[in-house]
Formats: sequence, C-alpha cells, structure tokens
Amino acid sequence: METVNMKIKGMSCTNCALSINKYLEKEGLQNIKVNFIGGDVSFDKDASIPKEKIKRGIERLGYEVVPEEHHHMHEEHDHMHMHEDKSKKLLGNNFRRFIFCLVFAAPLFLHMLGVHISFLMNEYVQLGLTLPVFIVGMLYFGKSGIRSLLGGVPNMDVLVSIGSIASFAYSLYGTITGQPGQFMFYETTATIITLVFMGNWLEDKSVQTTQSALKKLAITQKTMANKIVRDESGQEQTIHIENTQLKVGDTVLIKTGEPVPMDALITWGEASVNEALLTGESVPVEKNLHDKLIGGSSVESGTLKAKITAVGKDTVLSNILRMVRDAQTEKPPVQQLADKISAVFVPVVLSIAVITFLANYFLGNHAASASLLRSIAVLVIACPCAMGLATPAAIAVGLGRAARNGVLFKNARSLEVFNNIRQVIFDKTGTLTTGKFTITRYKFFIDEEQGKRIAYSLEKFSNHPIAKSISALWKTPNEIKWSNIDEVKGLGMKAAGLNGSTYIAGSYNTAKHLTNDASHNVYIIRNNELIGWIDVADEIRQEAKDVIAMLHSKNIKTILLSGDGKDKTEAVGAQLGIDEVIAEQTPEQKSECVAKLNAIAPTAMVGDGINDAPALAKASVGISLSDASHIAVQSAQVVLMNNGLKNLPLSLGLGKHTYITIKQNLFWAFLYNVVAIPVAAFGFLTPTFGALVMGLSDVVLAINSVRLNWKKVV
Repeated sequence: METVNMKIKGMSCTNCALSINKYLEKEGLQNIKVNFIGGDVSFDKDASIPKEKIKRGIERLGYEVVPEEHHHMHEEHDHMHMHEDKSKKLLGNNFRRFIFCLVFAAPLFLHMLGVHISFLMNEYVQLGLTLPVFIVGMLYFGKSGIRSLLGGVPNMDVLVSIGSIASFAYSLYGTITGQPGQFMFYETTATIITLVFMGNWLEDKSVQTTQSALKKLAITQKTMANKIVRDESGQEQTIHIENTQLKVGDTVLIKTGEPVPMDALITWGEASVNEALLTGESVPVEKNLHDKLIGGSSVESGTLKAKITAVGKDTVLSNILRMVRDAQTEKPPVQQLADKISAVFVPVVLSIAVITFLANYFLGNHAASASLLRSIAVLVIACPCAMGLATPAAIAVGLGRAARNGVLFKNARSLEVFNNIRQVIFDKTGTLTTGKFTITRYKFFIDEEQGKRIAYSLEKFSNHPIAKSISALWKTPNEIKWSNIDEVKGLGMKAAGLNGSTYIAGSYNTAKHLTNDASHNVYIIRNNELIGWIDVADEIRQEAKDVIAMLHSKNIKTILLSGDGKDKTEAVGAQLGIDEVIAEQTPEQKSECVAKLNAIAPTAMVGDGINDAPALAKASVGISLSDASHIAVQSAQVVLMNNGLKNLPLSLGLGKHTYITIKQNLFWAFLYNVVAIPVAAFGFLTPTFGALVMGLSDVVLAINSVRLNWKKVV
C-alpha cells in the first residue's frame, strides 16, 4: 500500500471534508484522513488505483488539488490564484464578495432600518440592486450547494441557497404580477447573502488564527542560504540561494542573525543558537564543532560553517509539521457523534423549514408571506458548520501551541485521553535523571589497565547511557576483538573472545551467583569469575522535583519504574517524593507492570522511547523524551523534544484543556441550533438577523478555541 498526501483547496466546513471522505471510501481507499481546516488529505491506496483518477474525482466535486511543488506556497500565503481570470480575482475571497454585495445591499438596509426614501421603494429599483447580489450569491453558495449534493453530504450553502432563492423568487413573482406590496422581500434576499458572506469572512479570519502556530513553523521552511562554493582558483565564494535548492553534503555559511537553512552539522566555528520556535526553549543553546543544527533555528551570535545533513521532507522541521498535520486529521471519539449529526443535519433542517411554513400557514393562520419568512429564517439560522468546527478548531490550536513549546502529539486521541490520566509512570535513567554518567568508583581484581580495556571493549557496543560514559572515559586504541558480542536487554553485554573466553559487563543479576554485594552499577565477569566492578553517578534533572510536585497537586499518582538496583532507585524516588518505586525490572517485566497499572487506572508512561518502547505501548499514553533530531523514530504518542521533562505538565494540561474546549464548543454548537431553530420557526427573529447570528456562531467557536493559545493550562 502507498500512502498519498494531498493539499486540497476549497474545503470550508466539515461537510466538505465528509464529501471528500465519502468519495475516497467509494473508490476503495483506506486509512482516509481529511482535515478541512488545513486542507490536508491523506489515504492509503494500492498500485491498481491511479493517483490521477483520484485527483480528477476530487476536482469533479468542485475542489482544487494543489500541485505538490506548490504545497509550501499554499501553507505560507495561500497564493494559489495566479492562474485565475480577473473577474474571479475581483471576487476571489469572502471579504471581497462581502464588500461587493454590501455596495448594492446598503441602500436596501436603509428601508429595513426605518429610513424611507421614496425611489428605493420602487420594486424595479430594488430588483436592480438585488440582482447583482443574488447572482454573486448563487455563483458561490449555489455552486457549493450543488457540489455538496453531488458529494452526498449537503452543506450549509444548500440552506442559504434555498432561503435566498425562495425570497427572491417570491419577490420576483410579485413584481411580474403587479403585486409588489404583498411580495416585496428583495431586501431579505440581499441582506441574507451579504451577511452570510460577512459571517464567512469573519469565520475564515478566526479559523486562520487557529493555525497561527503551525503557519509560523511552515514559514521558516523557506529562507535564503549562503552556499559555499569554490572558484577556479580554489578560493571559497558564497552564493545567495533559496534553501530549497540545497542538497545533502552542501556547505553553508551562517552568520549572526541568520536562520539555519536546513538540518546541518557544524564543521567550523561556534555560536549561540535560538531553537525556541522548535523546542520552546527560549535560552540560546551553545553550539560547537560537530554539533547538530536544526533547520528553522537561528544564530543569535557567532559565525558557523556547516554541512547539510537533511533537506526537504527529511528535516526535523518537516517531521514536526507532518506529525502535527497527521494529528490534526485524526478524529477523536468525541467528534464521531458530531460527524453523524452533521451528515444528516441539512435534510433535517429542510424538513423543519417545510413543516414551519405549512404549520404557520395552515395551523397558525399566518399569511403566506409571513409563513415564508419564518421558514427562510429557519434555513439561514441553522448552522451545521458549528458542529463540524467545534473539534478541529480546538485541536488545531492545542496542537499548534504544543508544537511551539516543544511538545508533539502524534494523534488527536492522546489529547482526549490526557483528560482522564490518574497516574504517571517514570523511567529513571535519562528521564528523571540527565542520563550523563560519570564514573565515581571502580575496582579490578586483575591488572587495572587490562580491566579498563575489557570494560571499554564490551561497553563500546552498547547504547545504554552507563555504557556510553564508560566507553567515552576509558577509550583505547588497543581494544579486544570479539568473535561474537550481544546486548541482552536488561542485563548487559555478553561477548566471546577469539581465544574462547567469555566476558560479561552487566547488572547485579549477571553476578549475583558470584557476590552478595549488590551496591555496584556494572560487574565485569570473565569465564564466570568476577574480575571487577564500576560505580557511576547520574545527576537528577533540576526540573524533576517540580514536575513531581505539580502532578501531586493535581492528585495524580507517581510511580518510578526502573531496571536499576533497588537501593539506587529507592534513593531517587525518596529524593523526588515519588509515591511508589518498582526496581530491578527487565524490559519484559516493565511492559507487564505498565499493563497491570493501566488496567487499574488510565496511565501515562514517560521514557526514552527506545529501550522503553514495549512499556510505552502498554500505557494509555506513551510519552517519550527525545533529542529533537530523532523525533521521527520514537514509538510514543507524545514526544517531549530536547529531553524536555519540564514540558510534561504543559502536555498534560494542554491535553486536558483542549478536551475541555472541545466539549465547550460542542455544547455551544448543539445549544445554538436547538434554541435558534425553534425561535426562528415561531417568528421571533427575521431572516436577516438569523443570517447575522448564524455567521457569528462559528466565530464564537473559533474565539473560544483561540483562547487556548494563552489560557493557563498548568
């Protein structure tokens, strides 16, 4: 199966997304994800389904598939109108349509406001003012409504179109038959269309702000770079090019105040680099020779030469953007009910509008004109968009704020699950501690240099932080060659020498049959004989105690789960005030332990994402502490970049408050429609006021969602 990602223009509400989703399902595609806010669509297809066929099908529904090479343009500026004709440019967005319609509708507003100008009461003058507005409205709402009907999921524009057509046709009938006094609703038609365009424009602006954090990241993808080349005499020269033209292996010059154009490795110089846009860390990081640079960060002081290590989709920033977009297209369980209602909303409202007309005319003994106005009011005040916008707007803001602060959610489900977390499990090494060990004591029962040589030769093959610290300090060119060497997870390194001897560098479990002293970190064994031990010290993270205290203040239980010795693990637990300590666990036992704890109460597990992968997978939410350059390979659902344990409270708080915002939005969307439709049906508001309120209902949801950007969540 091939995964296809597309950028679609023209989606304006959840019904648009449902239409595209329905079409893709009909074509036999799998794992379909559609995000109408960002315009992102992804699906899995087999080789027998041509990509061009899918593209043509989406375009037949009336949407535009943005060419791949223009994706970054769409993200930054939405400047995809370059091939449109002038008339389309004139009315190319909702603001321009609103202004155009307002010019013609404004004189009609005067009559509605009680200002009577005699010539404006002439039906032909009103027809002349209304006709341009009606034509523009039908070219937009009518076209969109027909498109949605073809897609099998009618949208809000169907309701607006029917209401506008009904009032215009009723007025036109009165004009043609010479009965303008009884059939004069031209101003209703013009104001409905004008105010709905205004509402759509306000909604567009509001929704765009929900994407602001992601847009800031996207814009940094396109910058200029100083590429270093050599001239004919071999002298270095710099040429100013767009970073998209860089290739892996190119060398660039980066000076004070300039952005890092792509992921790179420093080959010369040192500098202070600000990575706040990517990691949320406002303090500049000192970078030296052979350090990694993240594309999108900026050099605050210093000058560097760096070799490009990744470009395009392979960069850290691209991975971040991809993860956030993927998470935005995920639908948490709370949205499923809203989607089901949205899919049948328009037919239900049309039925209510018909019943409203018939009930008012036949049972309420109201005139046909009054009954029609109430029916039209029902059509224009109903807002299926509100239910569709409730979840994605909140998720877009929550994920955007998280990404801006170095927290990456891989799926939207995690946001909802965080709301119920009652206990947090921590790994010790590299999670609550820095993972940077120093050797404090050691003893060998053989020649010391030989003992160090054996320890280095074994530990150099391990990725464990303790092993790395030993191999870094005791590095020697005279290492031992092995015929075979393996790392036994949870125990240590085991090797066979060329002379047939066996060697082990491992935990106390590998040496407990040889000694009763369990106080050391690493035991060195040769041919089943203990030949030495090594003690190391790991510093506890400065922020760890504050994080644990915050969790306790939220009545969240804390658990320390480690493979290290009982004494050392309990000492760390006591120092941090952790509720429960479980030590000396193998990776398999860790996984089983997390599963048991998760069965008792919803549980989050925080680990390094590699050695703890099985345990992370068993938790309700797996949270990985990661170096930013390795975010793409983590197994957890949430990644705290740059080992940012301090951002754990933010991730939990954002998850909880995003879910709260979703529930608030859905409550408002349901309440609005439940109250507004009967109010309109009983004649307590006019279609004009209904059109205004309908447009503002979406704005309320967007504003409530945008509050997440500055709302206190911790």
